[in-house]
Amino acid sequence: MAIRIVIADDHRIMRAGLRSLLNADSGLEVVGEATNSEEAMKLVHELKPDVVLLDIGMPGNENLNALKEIKSDSSEIRILMLTMHEDSELLQECLRLGANGYIIKRAAESELIDAIYAVQRGMVYVHPSMIQSLVAVPKKTKTKYSEPETLTHREIEVILLIVEGNTNRQISETLNISIRTVETHRSNIMDKLNLHSRVDLVRYVNEHNLNNLH
Repeated sequence: MAIRIVIADDHRIMRAGLRSLLNADSGLEVVGEATNSEEAMKLVHELKPDVVLLDIGMPGNENLNALKEIKSDSSEIRILMLTMHEDSELLQECLRLGANGYIIKRAAESELIDAIYAVQRGMVYVHPSMIQSLVAVPKKTKTKYSEPETLTHREIEVILLIVEGNTNRQISETLNISIRTVETHRSNIMDKLNLHSRVDLVRYVNEHNLNNLH
């Protein structure tokens, strides 16, 4: 069954581009479009989509409230925030309110489909350039992870490519393996290390100097 998506963006051309991009993937289906936060909340209530693409920059000041209301109404709905701005404070506020991902519009064409599949699997997706604003961990509160010795050489290669911001397709081309194999490696890595997002992977690489082990 296709992932059902509502697009909320006040720019008609942007909505058309997103709709065309997403409907070209057989696993995705755009079921509704909204031009403001009020329309978005109404559509979400009526259609019960799996994922909402919510533009932070729509007119009015209710877009973060819409995020909060949608998550309050149904925590199962995944929300990807769309923005023109690489604003770390806004990113953290969105995540605090329950957003499942944060996409920079200029990168939507190359990242959005991967992001939708990631959040639908329960992961958090953050645009690569924004990840470093989330990974600072005080020394006294460092998370305890499984040791790198549990990882295979290929898994380390995949981790480092993920951290660099590569999509599954780019990783498959770099390592000359299938996309399905990349997805299997990603799943095994997350399970093995008990991690849940790319942010966790960046933190893991930083704490264990994984680049030096490769």
